[in-house]
Amino acid sequence: MNKNTTIERSTRFVNRRDFIKLSGSAVALLAEGTLSRNVLAARRSRRPKPKNILLIITDQQHLDTIAAGGCRHVRTPALDRLKTHGVSFTQSYSANPLCSPARSSIFTGRTSSEAGVHVNGRPIRSGIPNLGQWLSQQTDYETFYAGKWHVPRTYTSDIPGFRVINTGIGGFGYLCDTVMSRACEGFLRNRSKRKPFFLVASFMQPHDICEWLRLNMDNPGELRYPQLAGELPELPDNFQFDENEPEAIRKRRLGNEPFKGNWDKEQWRYYLWSYYRNIEYVDAEIGRVLQALEDFGHAKDTLVVLTSDHGEGTAHHQMVRKSSFYDEAARVPLLFSWPGHIVENKTDAVHLASGLDITPTLCDYAGIESPANMRGRSLRAVFEASAGSRRDFIVSEVTSNTGRMVRTGRYKYITYKDDAVEQLFDMKDDPGETKNLAARSRYASILAEHRKLLKNWERRLDVPPNVPNADVWRRKG
Repeated sequence: MNKNTTIERSTRFVNRRDFIKLSGSAVALLAEGTLSRNVLAARRSRRPKPKNILLIITDQQHLDTIAAGGCRHVRTPALDRLKTHGVSFTQSYSANPLCSPARSSIFTGRTSSEAGVHVNGRPIRSGIPNLGQWLSQQTDYETFYAGKWHVPRTYTSDIPGFRVINTGIGGFGYLCDTVMSRACEGFLRNRSKRKPFFLVASFMQPHDICEWLRLNMDNPGELRYPQLAGELPELPDNFQFDENEPEAIRKRRLGNEPFKGNWDKEQWRYYLWSYYRNIEYVDAEIGRVLQALEDFGHAKDTLVVLTSDHGEGTAHHQMVRKSSFYDEAARVPLLFSWPGHIVENKTDAVHLASGLDITPTLCDYAGIESPANMRGRSLRAVFEASAGSRRDFIVSEVTSNTGRMVRTGRYKYITYKDDAVEQLFDMKDDPGETKNLAARSRYASILAEHRKLLKNWERRLDVPPNVPNADVWRRKG
């Protein structure tokens, strides 16, 4: 094998045009990187590998919706089971708090803008493999999908890289989730144990709250069901908010049902009560799948991961729905469970996590290298308490690639294209995000630091030119 062949193999994920420009020192670094990859591959081969992987995705689930996590308004035995038998992250963020963009990042490990999915209903960019395609090519896992896809179609029998076992029966979770969970139950009942599987169970609930909002937009002036008066949750402490906001956030609030329908506080509380009932709907269906995993002998051999595409406003900042960087819409549940291999009943409130981490983490557990240019990282080191596993920041994006959020250990920075109003929150002293510090002079250096983090992050991205505002962030700052 000649020198050029060795170099070319060591750079198989490098753009060919960039490869030609490499200096001698850069080639040396690439060779060093190849050695590092070989060392990592050897380590992976010695690590235990789950025979099966089950990825559960809910839709529009606010982080604080699990009884075992402290939510007093729900009964969630299935989610409790996952939480108490594994690791749960409380600083887990959607890569883009909107359905299709978030899902594109979950399944590719790339930002939604890079994947070309800047809004709902867009397909993943050609040339970027999804997780099903990658595992099919690189491992012996057989890959299966049940439920909502939404990249681009909500329900479809044609998902690249997957055999679809159920497509749902419409856009309402109270109908399609039961059909889907029963399909997963049947799959697990009849599945041969000879071959490993990767199964995605993608639920619609609690997304039905969107339909509830449409049906209950107009305030009736009195509680529709007076018998619920004693059960309605109280409004959150940050129901009021700092009005020094970007225009995109203000417009989203005013365009949602509560302001169109002139809600009073009782109607807000009724909305919260209704949302929690949708959480209980999906918990029951998740429970069916987990019980099937146990009943048919797969539980001990299966890594179970649960997350959501994005959260729900839940009256914080007087917001409903998604597409906001406030924690209620941007933070999502993230739970990992594998009996005997992942520590149990651990809540991780320290490490920042992202939907971008799902693909590299599952590739790590599958014993393979991730696809090129991952923007997330494997969280396996967090479970195994490896040195250097804590990251400095994560980034999320929204609104056709015009808004970005930087979350560091203590602060959150939010900025939108062509909007002079920035937001900076101290997430330690002000976890409710009620005091925008961006305009305060004493925080100027912190603001500048977060701007720089975002600018450097943006320089790394490979955003296709057909995505709106593809060049905005390279010019910003």
